[in-house]
Amino acid sequence: MTDKNDEYWMRYAMALATRAQENNEVPVGAVLVHDGEVIAEGWNHPIGDHDPTAHAEMMALRQGGKALENYRLLDTTLYVTLEPCTMCAGAMIHSRISRLVYGARDAKTGAAGSLLDILHHPGMNHRIVVEGGLLAEECADQLSEFFRLRRAQKKALRQTQREDQ
Repeated sequence: MTDKNDEYWMRYAMALATRAQENNEVPVGAVLVHDGEVIAEGWNHPIGDHDPTAHAEMMALRQGGKALENYRLLDTTLYVTLEPCTMCAGAMIHSRISRLVYGARDAKTGAAGSLLDILHHPGMNHRIVVEGGLLAEECADQLSEFFRLRRAQKKALRQTQREDQ
């Protein structure tokens, strides 16, 4: 059931993804909403922090726990620009968010239905309402552009190195 504010919050998450990109991180952003208000936000920074768990979702969940002073984030919705991986999906289950809305699907590591479906596994003790594909094309374009630029930078660097030899 799509909420009338879902597009607004996804665009907010996309702006957070831009912050990741500005720091040469994969542009993924996440915003955690409770009662129509932002209680937490995050963007990718595992490279800069040297932390494999510093995904946008994890940052938002950590902040959300502090904001609510509870590790259970009941009655919250997490908006994220890219389908969560298994680590992030597991954290969502443990945090007891109510709803996940994501943008682009991730066929390589997506754990909300694309590669795996951790969130709907019958053995899980918590169910999360999942809605994928919101502004999917725009979210995917943001990621594609980042990787296109990164490939171009690597190609230019290799060319420069060859010329220096």
